[in-house]
Amino acid sequence: MNRPLFVALDGPKGVGKTSLLEAITEALRADNQKVIRLCEKKSDPFRGETMHLVNRLARQPDRDLEFQVCERLADSRRWISRHVLTRQPTESIILIDRWYPSEAAFRRTVPFAEILQLNLDRGVQVPDLHVGVVTAAEISWARAAARRRGLSSTVLRGLEEHVACTQAFERAVAEQGWFLCRNEGTIEEATRRVVGEINRVMSGLAVLSFSPLG
Repeated sequence: MNRPLFVALDGPKGVGKTSLLEAITEALRADNQKVIRLCEKKSDPFRGETMHLVNRLARQPDRDLEFQVCERLADSRRWISRHVLTRQPTESIILIDRWYPSEAAFRRTVPFAEILQLNLDRGVQVPDLHVGVVTAAEISWARAAARRRGLSSTVLRGLEEHVACTQAFERAVAEQGWFLCRNEGTIEEATRRVVGEINRVMSGLAVLSFSPLG
């Protein structure tokens, strides 16, 4: 391909997404692939202003305010699409920690179909591969509780909300046809599955790029 492969990993809190990203990066680099690791929140120059709205929303749940949060995040992703993703080397694999699929887990009143359309209308870059990382809600809740930083969530306050978050995200994965990775076994097993899917997508895109109709 003459452009980077863009892969987004999303999921509820505590599913082991960051550890999985690290393992996938290591496996791909061991196979001589050029991998660029990005994080949505660290690449977002407007994060502080958006989190101010998120904190307001946590104190005073309101659909209009939640939609404003969605708009701000979509605008940030548009900025990242234009000013960060376009600067990455061709023939590389971009792995990003969270993108718009995560909205399916954390929004309560704005339907995900509306959020998805908002991002598309804003010109947000669509990943070549969406990876939805999940576990049973009780497993991810226990993992998050065991971390030094805990759940570290502004929008989730208890197990019941976390269960609803997990269920909503899994519904979106099924409806959108994203690649589902259940990270309940070993990290090596999950890594093999995702790396295998990345290689499959790369092979398919390579064939298309050399096709007379490509």
